[in-house]
Amino acid sequence: MPRMTLDTAPFASRRYLYLAVFTAGMTTLAVEISASRLLGNVFGTSNLVWANIIGLILVYLTAGYFLGGRWADKHPDPRAFYQLLAWAAFMAGLVPLVARPVLRFAAEAVANFDAPVMGGSFFAVLILFSIPVTLLGCVSPFAIRLALTDPAQAGRVSGRMYAISTLGSIVGTFTPVLWLIPTLGTVRTFLLFAGILLLVALIGLWRAGGRRQTLYLLWMPLLLIGLAVFTLAGPFKPTAGLVYESESEYNFIQVVERGDTHYLLLNEGQGIHSMYNPKELATLGTWDYFLAAPYFNAAPHASTKVKSLALVGLAAGTIAKQYTAVYGALPIDGFEIDPGIVAVGRRYFDMNEPNLNVVIQDGRWALAHSTKRYSVIGVDAYRLPYIPWHLTTKEFFEEARAHLADDGALVINVGRTFTDRRLIEAMVGTLHSVFPSVYVADIPNTFNSIVFATVQPTQSENLLSNRVLMDDKVPALLRDTLTRTIANLQLTPRVASETVFTDDVAPVEQLTNSIVIRFILSGSVYQLEVK
Repeated sequence: MPRMTLDTAPFASRRYLYLAVFTAGMTTLAVEISASRLLGNVFGTSNLVWANIIGLILVYLTAGYFLGGRWADKHPDPRAFYQLLAWAAFMAGLVPLVARPVLRFAAEAVANFDAPVMGGSFFAVLILFSIPVTLLGCVSPFAIRLALTDPAQAGRVSGRMYAISTLGSIVGTFTPVLWLIPTLGTVRTFLLFAGILLLVALIGLWRAGGRRQTLYLLWMPLLLIGLAVFTLAGPFKPTAGLVYESESEYNFIQVVERGDTHYLLLNEGQGIHSMYNPKELATLGTWDYFLAAPYFNAAPHASTKVKSLALVGLAAGTIAKQYTAVYGALPIDGFEIDPGIVAVGRRYFDMNEPNLNVVIQDGRWALAHSTKRYSVIGVDAYRLPYIPWHLTTKEFFEEARAHLADDGALVINVGRTFTDRRLIEAMVGTLHSVFPSVYVADIPNTFNSIVFATVQPTQSENLLSNRVLMDDKVPALLRDTLTRTIANLQLTPRVASETVFTDDVAPVEQLTNSIVIRFILSGSVYQLEVK
């Protein structure tokens, strides 16, 4: 029986080839997007993680383009093409199932700051992607070779193939992010795309005359289903006291209960983003210090002067709850980009204050479009270890100042290490380009500092003067917070540093990367006290 190629196949076979290329392009980008979430759930969403994922995926695709062209020239047979596609689909579905126990092990290493195990696990998982992504890279050159019947049409055929593949990639980019991952989760999204591609491959192989090979490969979906049932049992990251776990459009979300307190953990789980104890409002953490912002103004500054609050990075509402308890039912606008976190806040953190107006939107955009002026604007939008760069620039701080009252204050949570304060210094320098007075208070036993900036020229001594005037009628939470703020206030240079972040140049990620790398190389990671 003569070998069938696309030269002798009916046009319907070519149309099915286009479907296969579309599905392969869709799966390739879905795998890349899902890979970032799979790894981000454990290692975070820093640009270092993204750079490694994108870089190695491109290396694998490059190898696939090269190998696929050579393979197609040696075996220009549709049956070989669809078998390649089936193996690519199977390996893509296998990756998250094999990676899951590795990532659970890595999650323990991250929790214990075990840098060698963290790094080894990270790259071990990335290597798992080498086979499916390389095979997916083989698809386009192989398909072009099969579809090419006339050398004079080479440009048209290759252009059509890459256009169809790119259309598939567009679907594979938006569908997981906007719908599938928040609905099904990362692993099931992997399996869905792998299953669709495997179905297309097996049908194509059957249509191309490879019926025996098709029956032989039916073990692939059966094995994936069996492994999925076994592997997906239980939470992705078992954590002591875990009461909730899910994935949203932006984050991997966990709620942990220890004693009477709920903690909100995101992604790698190193930072605590909100906490709630119905019996105790004081947290002794970063959130409390936001209460002190108005009291850098000249004494006496009564709590009744605090009329409103805006929070860029609401999370599960710890700061909003504390402000309501201390200052009464003042209007609060909470800007939070992730609706999944808002839902968790309402369910597990009692974030149901009637004076809290939740705005699900990017904080900078929402603040810029607000018509209000606030007594205090708080910024706590970390995705550890990064502050979003667009919330660190002179232009953003100018927008914030324009939305502050005449005696208003801006307060920001900023990261550092015990010995490296370059990000703090850069933020102080940038804030000094907009605000007349800037102060820094370090939070003990953490990598956090709280930076305050006031609209009016003020003095740090005002904080002590206001604290002295507070009697027992003032809530204990506020009195204790001011006492701790005074004790941890740093001697910040009054002259701005040379660094001023702008919308045009804001190397926040580069600076943060340098701080993190220096910290790891110094061996300080072994001396950490977990927040």
